[in-house]
Amino acid sequence: MSFATLNLETGFPTVDDARRRLLSEMQSARARGVRVIKVIHGWGSSGEGGKLGPAIRKSLRLRVKEGKASFVLPGERFSSDTIEGRELVQRHPALRNDRDYNRANPGITLVEIVP
Repeated sequence: MSFATLNLETGFPTVDDARRRLLSEMQSARARGVRVIKVIHGWGSSGEGGKLGPAIRKSLRLRVKEGKASFVLPGERFSSDTIEGRELVQRHPALRNDRDYNRANPGITLVEIVP
């Protein structure tokens, strides 16, 4: 399997709990040979965003700096209309069938894991 989904909204965790789950899942995914995780962090019930999404995206960018992830793609850019969206799908063709592809979903972020 080269693609997995992690729903961090389940159970309405704190930001710290969600970060811990994310780091644990990234380690587990790497061990299972998963190359991309679609992280569902939500956008906030107000429609203005919440705390979880920005915190998780920041954490994922730090994982890139640490060398644990190679690429982070916000859901809004997960599209055939963007260069980075097309390139990610080219590297991982199964993503083309994901229901959020071409939907500009701000409640998700994709992370490509370093093998």
